Amino acid sequence: MTPNDIPAYMAHVGAAAREASRAMARASLAARNGALVRLAQLLRAEQASLLQANTRDLDASGALAVPLRDRLRLDGKSLATVATGCEQIAAMADPVGEIVELKRQPSGIQVGRMRVPIGVFGMIYESRPNVTIEAASLAIKSGNAVILRGGSEALQSNLALTALVQRALREAGLPEEAVQLVATTDRAAVGRLLAMPEYVDVMIPRGGKSLIERVAAEARMPVIKHLDGNCHVYVDAGVDLEMAVAVTDNAKTQKYSPCNAAESLLVHAGQAAAFLPRIGAIFAAKGVQMRCDAAALALLAGVPGADAIAAQPSDWAEEYLAPIISVKVVASLDEAINHINQHGSHHTDAILTRDHGHAMRFLREVDSASVMVNASTRFADGFEYGLGAEIGISTDKLHARGPVGLEGLTSLKWVVLGDGELRQ
Repeated sequence: MTPNDIPAYMAHVGAAAREASRAMARASLAARNGALVRLAQLLRAEQASLLQANTRDLDASGALAVPLRDRLRLDGKSLATVATGCEQIAAMADPVGEIVELKRQPSGIQVGRMRVPIGVFGMIYESRPNVTIEAASLAIKSGNAVILRGGSEALQSNLALTALVQRALREAGLPEEAVQLVATTDRAAVGRLLAMPEYVDVMIPRGGKSLIERVAAEARMPVIKHLDGNCHVYVDAGVDLEMAVAVTDNAKTQKYSPCNAAESLLVHAGQAAAFLPRIGAIFAAKGVQMRCDAAALALLAGVPGADAIAAQPSDWAEEYLAPIISVKVVASLDEAINHINQHGSHHTDAILTRDHGHAMRFLREVDSASVMVNASTRFADGFEYGLGAEIGISTDKLHARGPVGLEGLTSLKWVVLGDGELRQ
């Protein structure tokens, strides 16, 4: 089926994915793991041809901004990383078929829940061709089928990678339609993909805010997503100052572009005079601009080289993805929690404190997917959480929340085990 007739082509892709998902759901763990191990071997063996395909994409993408070209680029290191990732996922425990919380009821029946694959998920993403392998490997391990729609700038790379995935599936005795790439750059294909709930159970967008907003607005199936990453660090009154400086620095400057980098800094008034000049000096040395309320601005005014300016109201909710951070002095833990819940993006927020009661209140009351005590927000990641890999991060409250790994690509259904019991 060629992609010239978009409605017919997408219906064909969807029907094939639905059929393949049934085969994947009953596939043995040995077959699924075998496909992943074989995929890792192929990624290493076919490195030269993969890099040639990626070069064709790079040669055709001259108008792309430098950061996007960097995300598009494959090299030996990135291919080795995704190959190793396949092997690591193969070595993980199987999430499929696990029965949890099995309890005997007074009637004699046993009631529990079984973890099963979602079925078919769609993945719409930009630039990064490594996502093709990450999504495919997680789909295979979790017993799902996936329909991939990468960006037009990465089409040749994604076609070459998907061909290897399908070869590994065939050699493992699994249907190659379990991983399909939408082989057209026609944007109408995205619209059709979002309008196929009969074939696609869940949609996962991964890319810029405009892409995610479109998917959330148009999808006729559930969406696993996060729009923004306005992550907060709150420095409490009672805190280890050395730790607070080191953790805040790491949360902001270890890397500026990820969604789990800190974008907002809240400091208790009782600690602000000691803390802000110290972190301000570090930010000044690293070229980080601080957008401050009046109290913070006054305390940072004497820091040599500090780029501290007055914050605008919009700064409290901004995701900068750049060496910029908003800074506010708060009077209490209550004010900090209220500020985060009002202006945050429900992604990741951290408290730095020695007060156990304050830490527990922060964990309970901050309405975010990941909430941390005395740790950098940069830990909000599937690998760091021990998930092995992640398909994305969700700030929604239903099904999956936070980093979404293998279990996030499964669902729980009730199972009842009996021995002829009758309802009285």
